[in-house]
Amino acid sequence: LKENNSQPSGLNDRVLLVDGLNTFIRSWAVSPVTNSNGVHVGGISGSLLSIGYAIKNIKPTRVIIVFDGKGGSQRRRKLFPDYKAKRKPTENINRSIKLDTTPDQTRQNMGMQLGRLGQYLDTLPVSMYSIDGIEADDVIAYICKQVLADSKHFIMSSDKDFIQLVDDRIAVWSPTKKKLYFKEDVQNDFKVPAHNYLTYRLLTGDKSDCIPGIPGSGLKTLQKRLPILFEDTPVSVDELIEATKDSNFKVTQMIHENRELLELNHKLMQLHDVDISGTHKLNILDNINKVNKFNKFKFQQMLLEDQLSGALRNHEMWLKDTFIPLQAF
Repeated sequence: LKENNSQPSGLNDRVLLVDGLNTFIRSWAVSPVTNSNGVHVGGISGSLLSIGYAIKNIKPTRVIIVFDGKGGSQRRRKLFPDYKAKRKPTENINRSIKLDTTPDQTRQNMGMQLGRLGQYLDTLPVSMYSIDGIEADDVIAYICKQVLADSKHFIMSSDKDFIQLVDDRIAVWSPTKKKLYFKEDVQNDFKVPAHNYLTYRLLTGDKSDCIPGIPGSGLKTLQKRLPILFEDTPVSVDELIEATKDSNFKVTQMIHENRELLELNHKLMQLHDVDISGTHKLNILDNINKVNKFNKFKFQQMLLEDQLSGALRNHEMWLKDTFIPLQAF
């Protein structure tokens, strides 16, 4: 890491927040690992190794793993029915051998691995959240912004939505690029200051979530026609509308005429003040300092049951080096 920190001393000093489903789907699709029976297990082993890699690099005082709750996307789909409508996680999967499975069997394998991963994580000294009706993004953002508001946070996800949260306390770990995004990295890689990254995304939309943007609002065009977006001051939707009211350029006219779209996109995309019920907020607060007990014996027993020992080589040493340090806090 390129940052300098004083020696952490408390449980919540340096928090690694893992986007659980994002981590699993990426591992399940990319890792071709099978067990000795030829059953694909890359979603389990890949997720565990990816989380372990992040722990060893970031050296957090604790790890919080958050999964989407059942029906988590429903709130946003009520606002915009096409939200995440075209996602097909079973496409473009990598397998070292051709597995003679039907699409239904592939989905069943995926579900089995996801459930089993949760059982593995239950044996490790981490915290886990999955709240029905809430997406992981919202829980992670709420913990960062409101619950543990004095902590250093490192969000592990390949989802660019989290980039909007990057500030002096919050960084994003990209497991695909194996890179930490601090404020200067957001500026260098995306050419937009972190404090205006959300506003930039409101204009460009998000193809992965099927959220439309303003036509013609590419980076170079916005740099030329909307320079306030790239300055030191945060820009709101109201300020976007005001800044484009007397403009004669096509893209800025489109921006000015599409307040409703920008406001809808803001409701769909913003993570600074998430829409979570008071009951769910209390649930998170009541459990924020709970950490699983480390059950090394159970973890190893599961490895034997799943014939996964080969996928996690030297697992004794891996468990010791990765998770024993977390117990110090």
